[in-house]
Amino acid sequence: MKRYYIAYGSNLNIRQMKRRCKDAKVIGTSVLKDYELLFKGSKTGYYLTIEKKKGSEVPVAIWETSKSDELSLDMYEGYPSFYYKKNMELDVKDLKTNKEKKLDAYIYIMHEDRKCGLPTRFYLRT
Repeated sequence: MKRYYIAYGSNLNIRQMKRRCKDAKVIGTSVLKDYELLFKGSKTGYYLTIEKKKGSEVPVAIWETSKSDELSLDMYEGYPSFYYKKNMELDVKDLKTNKEKKLDAYIYIMHEDRKCGLPTRFYLRT
């Protein structure tokens, strides 16, 4: 069963995603309206997440994923303790046809009680 995944941050890195999610394919792009990017985290580091903010936008990629890809992402994202999953419906610009279509997709969001901080240089380069 294929599902659609909304990626931002390090999961925009195609090589990295291909190593982690063998079946995943980028199918399009979109923009999350009224969300902003923030670096939040824990003692081990700070990572990107999104939070609601009126007037802001976050560009994202949409991946088609398999069940094994989703399980791999669950582990990578520390689901459900570090990030939780949310389903969103959004307009996606198809990379092949350039046409927009509505899709229901899942996204990982860090629990909002985490503190803001600065990421490592390595994470920023990724």
